[in-house]
This record gives sequence, C-alpha cells and structure tokens, in this order.
Amino acid sequence: MFDKKLLGKRIKEIRKAKGFTQEKLAEAVSIDSKHLSRVECGINLPSIDLLNKIASALNTEPYALFQTLHNRQKSELVKDINLILKTAPEEKIRTFYKVLLDIVS
Repeated sequence: MFDKKLLGKRIKEIRKAKGFTQEKLAEAVSIDSKHLSRVECGINLPSIDLLNKIASALNTEPYALFQTLHNRQKSELVKDINLILKTAPEEKIRTFYKVLLDIVS
C-alpha cells in the first residue's frame, strides 16, 4: 500500500541531502513553500507532474522518490531484518554482523 507520509519524508530526505531549503525547492518547482511543507508532512499528495518537477529540480530520477522502505517504523524494519536473517546463509549473516558493528561503533 502506498503511504504519502513516507513519500513526503523521502522528498524531504533527498531535498536536504541536495542542500535545498523548502523555499528554494518550492521556488524551483513553482509552488508555494507551504504546499511543499504539506507534501513533506504527508498531508498533500503531489500530482505526477509535481513529482516529476521535484525529481528534476533535485537532479534525481522520479522512482527514487518512492524508495521509502528504509523510512518505515523501527518495529517494521526490525521485523524485516529478522525475516531476512532467518533465511540468509551463515556467511551472509557474518558479513551483515561485521557491517553492522562498523556502523554502530
């Protein structure tokens, strides 16, 4: 199921990573910054045209705006990680463990 809050969170994430303020991005796509704020908060669902303009202004592909799985609730992420680990081969689990230790230390 599509979640407009996750979409908004992803747009905000990319916007910040690209160094845009809400005002700068809103100006680049010819909308009011309040409208962009409502999109990022998951209140307003942007049109396909607006999504394309946002992706273009952020110099990213439109599909990247929908890569939202990492922004789900912590409990959902933990559940997915546990499912992956249950079926992963031992070698992959060891690699995952090493990477995880590097990230948190």
